[in-house]
Amino acid sequence: MNISESLFERAKQLIPGGVNSPVRAFRSVGGTPFFTKRASGSRLTTADDQELIDYVCTWGPAIHGHDHPVIREAIADALSHGTSFGTPGPLEVEMAELIVELVPSVEKVRMCNSGTEATMSAIRLARGFTGRDKIIKFAGCYHGHVDSLLVKAGSGALTLGNPDSAGVPASLAAETIVLPYNDLDAVASVLASSPNEIAALIVEPYPANCGLILPLPGYLDGLRKLCSEHGVVLIFDEVMTGFRLSSGGVQKLTGITPDLTALGKIIGGGLPVGAFGGKEEIMNHLAPLGPVYQAGTLSGNPLAMAAGIASLKLLKKTDPYDRLDSMGQELARGLKRMAEDRGIPLQVPQVGSMYCLFFTEEPVTEFEQAVGAKHKHFNAFFHECLKRGIYLPPSSYETCFISNSHSEEDIAKTLEIFEHSFSSFC
Repeated sequence: MNISESLFERAKQLIPGGVNSPVRAFRSVGGTPFFTKRASGSRLTTADDQELIDYVCTWGPAIHGHDHPVIREAIADALSHGTSFGTPGPLEVEMAELIVELVPSVEKVRMCNSGTEATMSAIRLARGFTGRDKIIKFAGCYHGHVDSLLVKAGSGALTLGNPDSAGVPASLAAETIVLPYNDLDAVASVLASSPNEIAALIVEPYPANCGLILPLPGYLDGLRKLCSEHGVVLIFDEVMTGFRLSSGGVQKLTGITPDLTALGKIIGGGLPVGAFGGKEEIMNHLAPLGPVYQAGTLSGNPLAMAAGIASLKLLKKTDPYDRLDSMGQELARGLKRMAEDRGIPLQVPQVGSMYCLFFTEEPVTEFEQAVGAKHKHFNAFFHECLKRGIYLPPSSYETCFISNSHSEEDIAKTLEIFEHSFSSFC
């Protein structure tokens, strides 16, 4: 038994499933998860001293790679002043200024501690602002483990074959209308048949928790127009895409501005963080100005703010997005060529530094197609890659990430390992 196996056996006696987040358990792909003892740049080092090129990047936050010296220095400086104040701090103001400057929809912002808190609070705020109860979400879009949003969710819930979580009251789930992504007619029909009932429509503009699904031409613009026509608060969940695809997220790329935006991951520089923001008239409904209550003991924590500010300033300074997209395209092209050479049906949707693998004949544009892909093919490919030194997400329902610390040599080695893995897999 190696060290990771021994640690996992100990963990299972103390932690449900041996993990603190379900997808880490490798239940979808099979086998025993490895434990990481060190991370640097584009690499992870396991407890058993295997070095892996990492395409999970802590599930998105590590756009600069692991243990970046500028971020580490910012945390160390903040730590020298204390770990938590319980009062407002200057770094919270600086972070707010950066987010308002960079994200088109955000006129005011509130910090919290996770993406789940951000989406939960945005939904509550939308309900309080509109005086309506019902919300619309889309099948396969995961917005954290919020009760009213954990209905036909993606990510770990989907990976475990349990898209509707136990513990969610039917009465609460009934306030959530689930529609297929990329189907504007379905949204128009619900809004027309439910006048003055829908408080908010929440969407991952590029769903990345059931693989990676890209919007059809005109889809996001259509959502914006429908929400405006019916007085519905449009919420973009950019916890994953915010600052990863551009300095202002999908909304900056597309020019489509939501009413509220949920953020997380990159804005914490690797530390726990979340934020939600949007139009001033909506945000002013939050306590202490308005009647919608939201609070958090560690919201705006100085260590997280310091790391996040350093991360965002690095993005402004380096503007890595063209380079990241170029590497993403190179990996996607290579994967598709390898699959075609072997007669294996494979779709590799890619945008910027995000990509995924769907072993299926047709492009995937909605949830049911993602579920219908050949997940056993992905599982076999995953283990072949892991054996050779590449860490992909341990689920075919997750998205791969590239960091700015990945080098051309990393990409070349990755393509070589992909080639060998396909050969063994076939």
